[in-house]
Amino acid sequence: MIRYVYINDDDPSHDIFCDNHISNQKYTLWNFLPKNLWEQFRRFINQYFLLIACLQLWPLIAHVSPVTTWGPLFIIFAVSATKEAYDDHNRYLCDKKANEKEVWVVQHGFKKQIQAQDVHVGNIVWLCENDAVPCDLVLIGSSNPQGLCYVETSAVDGETDLKTRVVAPACMGIDSELLHKIKGVIECPSPDKDIGRFDATLRLFPPFLDNDKCPLTINNTILQSCYLRNTEWACGVAVYTGNETRLGMSRGLPEPKLAAVDAMIDKLTGALFVFQLVVVTVLGTAGNIWTDKVAAKEWYLRYTEEDPWYGLLVIPLRFELLCSIMIPISIKVSLDLVKSLYAKFIEWDSEMVDVETRTPSNAANTAISEDLGQVEYILTDKTGTLTENCLIFKRCFISGRFYGNENGDATKDVELLKTVASSSPDVVRFLTIMAICNTVVPLQSKTGHISYKAHSLDEEALVYAASHLNMIFINRNGNILEINFNSLRIQYEVLDTLEFTPDRKRMSVVVKDSQSGKVFLLSKGADEAIFPHACVGQQTRMFSEAVDYYAQLGLRTLCLAWRELEEDEYQEWSLMFKDANSSLVDREGMVAEVCQRIERDLKIIGVAAIEDKLQDGVSETIETLRKAGINLWMLTGDKKETAIQIARSCNFISPELKCQLLHIDGKTEDEVFRSLERVQLTIGITNSKAEQDMAFVIDGWALEIALKHYREAFTELAILSKTAIYCRVAPSQKAQLVELLKSYDYRTLAIGDGGNDVRMIQQADVGVGISGREGLQAARAADYSIAKFRFLRRLILVHGRYSYNRTAFLSQYSIYKSLLICFIQILFSFISGVSGTSLFNSVSLMAYNVFYTSVPVIVSVLDKDLSERTIMHHPQILFYCKAGRLLNPRTFAGWFGRSLFHLLHSVATPCHMGKPTYILHDQLNCKCLSIISNVHNNVPPLSTANLLEYYHSYRCDRNRTISSSEVLQIYICTN
Repeated sequence: MIRYVYINDDDPSHDIFCDNHISNQKYTLWNFLPKNLWEQFRRFINQYFLLIACLQLWPLIAHVSPVTTWGPLFIIFAVSATKEAYDDHNRYLCDKKANEKEVWVVQHGFKKQIQAQDVHVGNIVWLCENDAVPCDLVLIGSSNPQGLCYVETSAVDGETDLKTRVVAPACMGIDSELLHKIKGVIECPSPDKDIGRFDATLRLFPPFLDNDKCPLTINNTILQSCYLRNTEWACGVAVYTGNETRLGMSRGLPEPKLAAVDAMIDKLTGALFVFQLVVVTVLGTAGNIWTDKVAAKEWYLRYTEEDPWYGLLVIPLRFELLCSIMIPISIKVSLDLVKSLYAKFIEWDSEMVDVETRTPSNAANTAISEDLGQVEYILTDKTGTLTENCLIFKRCFISGRFYGNENGDATKDVELLKTVASSSPDVVRFLTIMAICNTVVPLQSKTGHISYKAHSLDEEALVYAASHLNMIFINRNGNILEINFNSLRIQYEVLDTLEFTPDRKRMSVVVKDSQSGKVFLLSKGADEAIFPHACVGQQTRMFSEAVDYYAQLGLRTLCLAWRELEEDEYQEWSLMFKDANSSLVDREGMVAEVCQRIERDLKIIGVAAIEDKLQDGVSETIETLRKAGINLWMLTGDKKETAIQIARSCNFISPELKCQLLHIDGKTEDEVFRSLERVQLTIGITNSKAEQDMAFVIDGWALEIALKHYREAFTELAILSKTAIYCRVAPSQKAQLVELLKSYDYRTLAIGDGGNDVRMIQQADVGVGISGREGLQAARAADYSIAKFRFLRRLILVHGRYSYNRTAFLSQYSIYKSLLICFIQILFSFISGVSGTSLFNSVSLMAYNVFYTSVPVIVSVLDKDLSERTIMHHPQILFYCKAGRLLNPRTFAGWFGRSLFHLLHSVATPCHMGKPTYILHDQLNCKCLSIISNVHNNVPPLSTANLLEYYHSYRCDRNRTISSSEVLQIYICTN
């Protein structure tokens, strides 16, 4: 659906879109209570506690005061509701601050200051330096003579580097005074949350430009919540406002993740609930039978034969209330408390703070700390995660010659410097492509120093390297690029830019030499994206060998190519390219198809090799995690040889003598199938001989075929191999691999540092983000964020293991102590006429959970069965956590048996070894009157009359006299 935005139009009939009022609130004043209660009572355990609390209100079956259940239940729900209300109030305050912020807009031809919430679609908004952008704007003016402005987009995509935005081409050069009067229409798609794409067109009305559609891209926009930097002023047309902005559409809470421990606790409490129903059914039936067969014959019980219609339900419901403490309400409170403390322990850990940047660890998700200790697979990105993401132009291959050495970068190679000084044509062309085939913007300081702003670290490394080799990119004035080479100034006009996409894996620019007037196509990209488009007759073998050689050294490679374009060919192609860029339907696909038409017959001129060093401690961390029994997968967009070399250098795979590396290749279904069969056969033979450490390597093309047509065979292979390397994979494929492992109930951890890792991180059971050079997008989307990969070892081994051990003990102990007191109540029912009467009063039951048994809960949070140093030096002990050996049906059965043992032990002492205890039980009113112990030692049972005498002598409530006809005497022995 197309949206038509009329620029600077004061006609109210065109104002059909929402205003700029922002609302991120989850609740309103009127729906908070019902909505919050509905969300809380969607959980079974809360529904169960509510049912028990409601049953407590029936005096006929309630054996204790309803306060013992309603009190804790109210506190739990009140705390949860208060937290939600507090968070929502903070969101309201943030919204209020943003909505009431003053901004400048053009109304009726004049600039006017209004509140941000009053901005409407079509208004022209003016920004000053450091201003926050109030809504999504199409840039139409800037103080920069080149039509550029710089924005900080960290609030949108997490990237910390400044981004360059360009004034719409149709508005380029319009005087700032005339911008008040500009009129036109923007055709753009309906609001969506894609922050990387904007397919629209702009048409200005006379006298500015008549009926000429100008294509707009995301580079012509400034999104809401960005900040204008290093630019005196800029103005733009509001196209999306309020919650219809890109950021507004992207907002939302991530889906909650359920820890494996919580899932096991749910299963165990479910089994306990079934056991509870069995006990209630058996005892309730026995109670009704006893009442009919025995109680009816005892004259002093005053049994009446005319029971109400619900008479048979009374005793079973009494036992339901009696046994309800099998599932303690305190377990939910205790677990929520300790999980919050686990997260704080991670944030407070001084050993997980990066010394250089002073970046601490952060736990955004407080509910899954135990999963850190049960991780079975780690899926990791390479660039920026295992490596520093600090790129250096290390070596190059130009026209059959290798430049650069192991001791330094290529810019210091004497032979290359001599060749540059002699102005060798191939070297000059190579350096020219490095310098201008990009979107880099040079910034010159007052002292004359030139710095570069680049979207890509690869482009930044290439431009800096070219400047060190005397090919200095000094200025970008609109479409005019100026280069200084050996003190000679050269100008190029950029006619078109063919932007890099993950599918094309290359970038090209069409430039015109200002001196000769010739038009050139300059391209750079991956070898697989350049070699197939080489001109007929060119030998690509030596370039391919150079790429393989550099990849074996662990360097990232880019192939550089060019060709001269005929004027007629370019003009014909330019019209198609303009039409494709103006399309509002499938613009990306149409642009890619048109680019394919001109990116052909390329003359490959050389290969650039860039080094990305490993982070400190990566090798030791990976080796430790492998010893802990964790399988590791590397997912990268780099070339296969580069990924393999990095994997070997960081101990991701063992040296060749200890690790058998298997390759899965193929471009067709048959090739991939044969490759899978060969690898499976190799693994089968190897496993039959001896257990070896095997790893397999697969690229994105073969992976797509394998997942689509041979999913079962590939999954079997992936599970059998301890290590895997996935090369040239797309972000969607990373998420698919996580989902593949999760479908087989493996606990996964995904770690990355860039925006292309977000889907993988969110899909995994545990997502970890690196706060690296690529920004904070991955860190913000993750459950945990760390500054360096090496901190992952401590996060898993120390915090993950401690959290699992503590929660396993706490959850089972909480159930054990509740089972123990419940079994005592059940045992008492056999000597109280199976009536469902409570042995303990309300205060005792509450004190039992709150005071008597609360110390182990508090202590368990600080429990350390082994020192941190021992755990770090012996990672093999993590096997117990991974296997779930501390919390499973078997261990739960042990705690269940322990509660039975302690019950039987307390009542199994012979009577002659102890003192008699008498319980006076009011059968009619179903309550315990008194427990009279230590009356006599080693004497036969007393009569009811004597016991009543004791009762009336020692009880405080002497106002009422109890007759023997109201009392059922119970005689037991205790220690």
